[in-house]
Amino acid sequence: MDDYTPEIFTLEDEEGTEHEFELWDILEVDGNVYYGLIPHTEDAEAMIEQDTELVILKVGEENGEEFLATIDNDEEYDRIGQMFLDRMDEEDDEDDEESD
Repeated sequence: MDDYTPEIFTLEDEEGTEHEFELWDILEVDGNVYYGLIPHTEDAEAMIEQDTELVILKVGEENGEEFLATIDNDEEYDRIGQMFLDRMDEEDDEDDEESD
């Protein structure tokens, strides 16, 4: 039995609705830390079958406290987003090789 326990983040959208996300990956680029989050569901099979939306947030710090923030710079967002997608593709390729 797998004892994996995902790290869950509850984020609130513009309308005040809360959504749960699972930490998928962390990237450190140019001294900044970025979290790649995917929607969380308790049903593992449903999670596999759904189109995965990747949410990318940047870790910031204020008064010694860490917080997650959106990336306002389009160029930075596109660059970091592509890095996460490349890692996702690499992971998919590794999974395919293992199943062969």
